[in-house]
Amino acid sequence: MPVPQPPVPPEPRRPLTLRDVSEASGVSEMTVSRVLRNRGDVSVATREKVLAAAKGLGYVPNKIAGALASQRVNLVAVVIPSLGNLVFPEVLAGVSETLEDTGLQPVFGVTNYSPDREEAVLYEMLSWRPSGVIVAGLEHSDAASAMLRNAGIPIVEIMDVDGEPIDSVVGISHMRAGREMARAIVAAGYRRIGFLGTKMPLDHRARKRMEGFEAGLAEAGLALADREFYSGGSALAKGREMTQAMLARSPDLDFLYYSNDMIGAGGLLWCLGQGLDVPGKIGLAGFNGVDLLDGLPVRLATMDACRREIGQQAAKIVAGQSGSGLIGGERIELTPRLQPGDTIRKA
Repeated sequence: MPVPQPPVPPEPRRPLTLRDVSEASGVSEMTVSRVLRNRGDVSVATREKVLAAAKGLGYVPNKIAGALASQRVNLVAVVIPSLGNLVFPEVLAGVSETLEDTGLQPVFGVTNYSPDREEAVLYEMLSWRPSGVIVAGLEHSDAASAMLRNAGIPIVEIMDVDGEPIDSVVGISHMRAGREMARAIVAAGYRRIGFLGTKMPLDHRARKRMEGFEAGLAEAGLALADREFYSGGSALAKGREMTQAMLARSPDLDFLYYSNDMIGAGGLLWCLGQGLDVPGKIGLAGFNGVDLLDGLPVRLATMDACRREIGQQAAKIVAGQSGSGLIGGERIELTPRLQPGDTIRKA
């Protein structure tokens, strides 16, 4: 019987230097330094050439170069899309509690689901040479991806595994989550189904859940009967408003699937206020399994997205405590759990 071989450690990453930018732009390191520090007499053409080369490479200037021998600080950059969404504080709690005794300190940045904002946040955080980066999602701008690939530190993308990670990834399959919700709804006898989503289309995870949901409906020969999108944030009031608009437009719908629990809870409260029979006449479901649902008069169906565990596992990877003995190149897929609550008919 063959003897199991130990895993081969990944090649060490080398952070980019002024020399890399110098070679890419064709000017001296001293000139590159002047441009990036916005100092010295440099022509406009040369400045633009250097800045274009730096951006193309994903180079981030080191604000603490020379201050520390290691050129690393004990900070872990954690980049998330929102603090207004109840999902991400629990992720942050998982990161914080895991890093508590490691000597590493998390620092947080918020992107508001904007690719440009994410690029700016990463640029600023990486300039301080953190010991690792934890960033929500797999979709980034070309410049942000280049910065992450060339940072020379552990990078952990979280919340989503439906795609190709830059380094390590911890999350759930949102395609699978949407498909399983569709199967549960169809099994309960619902046939006229609408989807309601916020932060569309910038919330890639919500988009993937909708795609998985549509694939699950297609297995039963069904398609979405209606959909309502909103580009702003999640709120109970917005859930009520979207639900009212959809049911006014499509009164024959018998199920509403929301991209998150916040608007789902608003929709549930609107339905109950209208005296609708939930789940008999109309069923509802959200996503995330947030604690807010515990205070509702009727328990909204949802799916636990493993938020705290995602934060914990990501922090372990950055801290070198994941159990594999490696830092980098790890893939951890967690399994979301359906919570049928009181808003889906018993199959």
